[in-house]
Amino acid sequence: MENQFANTIDTIIISDLHLGSDLSRAEDAVRMLKRYSFRRLILLGDIFCDLNFARLKKEHWRFLSYIRKLSNPKRGVEVVWVEGNHDRGLTHVMSHLVGVRVYQQYSWEDGVHKCLAIHGHQFDRFVVNNEFISKFGAWIYLLLQKLDSGGKHFSRFLDQLNSAWLRLTPKVASGALAYAKLHGADIVFCGHTHEAIQAEQSGVAYYNTGCWTSSNPTYVTVGQEGVEIHEYQQRSDDCDSSQERGEVVAEAFDLAFDAGLPADAGYEGVRC
Repeated sequence: MENQFANTIDTIIISDLHLGSDLSRAEDAVRMLKRYSFRRLILLGDIFCDLNFARLKKEHWRFLSYIRKLSNPKRGVEVVWVEGNHDRGLTHVMSHLVGVRVYQQYSWEDGVHKCLAIHGHQFDRFVVNNEFISKFGAWIYLLLQKLDSGGKHFSRFLDQLNSAWLRLTPKVASGALAYAKLHGADIVFCGHTHEAIQAEQSGVAYYNTGCWTSSNPTYVTVGQEGVEIHEYQQRSDDCDSSQERGEVVAEAFDLAFDAGLPADAGYEGVRC
């Protein structure tokens, strides 16, 4: 789907990692990011599943540790976190934990186009009007993931079924395109629906970044080649060195401590 070797681009956008979920492909997300040289990373919402850090696994802490590394000013990488509906209440924690600013929406210019990144739940009326029901449904879904065995195929099927039943993809696309037009944006990026698509209307382009909980995680790049949707493909050289793995685990322990978690909980979250 794309040539990922030694790629240098301007911006990478990923969303819906759902750290804390059994479906999260956090380790693959880190592997993907390490394939690229980029100037900006946009975490486009629902990076967390909920506020319960006790659900975070070692690979989830390693992702957060890698984000903290990227946010170091010496790296010259702008890391932007756009809040999703599952991230609510984490704004202050994230700023402290990984050193990034959190936005409700984020806009920038690539030299030609005005770009806008917004998670997309704002255009999902069910979530907006039924916050308690949505949270309860998410809790039930987490329990089902624990019961689902093997490759979590049933859980992933339910996720797709839910999106189709609520008609999230067309609703979010339509709302985002209208919102972008109103605010003078040429390109709008969203997540939330867990389905990567591209659409255009009245001169405004819409891209959905998909998710990192499915069997085929996706992300978006913005560069000289334009805007592209990519599907992650694992490679044989994706393994981290033991030295780097040890360093990241140590940093992940520090992150757990900084988050105010008990030392034993932090240790359990990052043990090898």
